[in-house]
Amino acid sequence: MKPTHIEHIGIAVDNLEESIKYHEEVLGLECYGVEEVPDQKVKTAFFKVGDTKIELLESTDPDGPIGKFVAKKGPGIHHMAYAVPDAAAKLKEAQEKGLRVIDKEPRKGAEGLNIGFLHPKSTHGVLTEICDHKE
Repeated sequence: MKPTHIEHIGIAVDNLEESIKYHEEVLGLECYGVEEVPDQKVKTAFFKVGDTKIELLESTDPDGPIGKFVAKKGPGIHHMAYAVPDAAAKLKEAQEKGLRVIDKEPRKGAEGLNIGFLHPKSTHGVLTEICDHKE
């Protein structure tokens, strides 16, 4: 599996507005987009740092994946996302190599990306997102 670049780093937060303020006022970054992804029960905010993006994730439901993550581990780095030319092919390749996947097929994520996750039990403890920009 050869990613083209790091698409983004996902950071779970318990208060999106406060986290945006920190990233803007302390780090000097500019939030260029806020988006809700209802099927993932999350609201996101994006920042660019060079060619890489930071995605802040606030749960809209305590039973959603980010809500459960924050309740169990607290705010912090949630996942690493890698851009690939074809997320479906890469998810299939991962399964063929014996990795545990959360998504067998890509689904729509924030910013219109096609996304799929590899389970952290198969990726040395790091929740790994595979994504592409295909229509």
